[in-house]
Amino acid sequence: MKRLLMTCAALTLCACSPAPKATPTAAESVSASASAVPSIEGIPAGDYKTDPTHTALTFTVNHLGYSHYTAQFNTIDARLKLDPAHPEQASLTVEIDPLSLDLPAPPKGFHDELMGKAWFDAKAFPKITFISNKIETTGAHTAKVTGNLTLHGVTKPVTLDVTFNGGYAGMAGYDPNARIGFSATGSLKRADFGIAYGIPAPGTTMGVSDAVDFRIETEMTGPALKAS
Repeated sequence: MKRLLMTCAALTLCACSPAPKATPTAAESVSASASAVPSIEGIPAGDYKTDPTHTALTFTVNHLGYSHYTAQFNTIDARLKLDPAHPEQASLTVEIDPLSLDLPAPPKGFHDELMGKAWFDAKAFPKITFISNKIETTGAHTAKVTGNLTLHGVTKPVTLDVTFNGGYAGMAGYDPNARIGFSATGSLKRADFGIAYGIPAPGTTMGVSDAVDFRIETEMTGPALKAS
């Protein structure tokens, strides 16, 4: 009986003891960093560009009042010059290839129609560009980025609501360059850019809305990790 009681006590102590902590892997360290509160501290100043594997620009338009039709552009080249100590002085330039428009299960010929004169007219206007001219911080991790959007040969101001999602200076053996991530949203009236085809008549929803809402999710890579 005494031996049985001693065995039970030992098992109880083992169950209550904390498990030994394993050394985190590089991937686990990145995951832990990403889950922490975003901080711009430690992010190096310099030039950043989009990581195309982790970048998407999607947009929605109202279709007949029945759905918010969603599509995206696949070829986006954004360049950011950033000094984390002075984020309001950052500059952003973006180029988008309209031919990279990706449509959900498009009917035959639909992509060609959208690239034609009534819509994007991609032959005449092969680039969509955005160049920032004002950055206003609105919170610890948010800002309004205003710039000139050139679409369909027309240039108009557009403002993006941007959220900084986090980043790091690099990780030896895993990701040797600085990496930062952002989410951004915005809207525009396509008629302002000379694309008015199919806008519903006043008081109806028969067509495709003038209002276009868009969202950008991106990661950008920057300066190489400095040797410690």
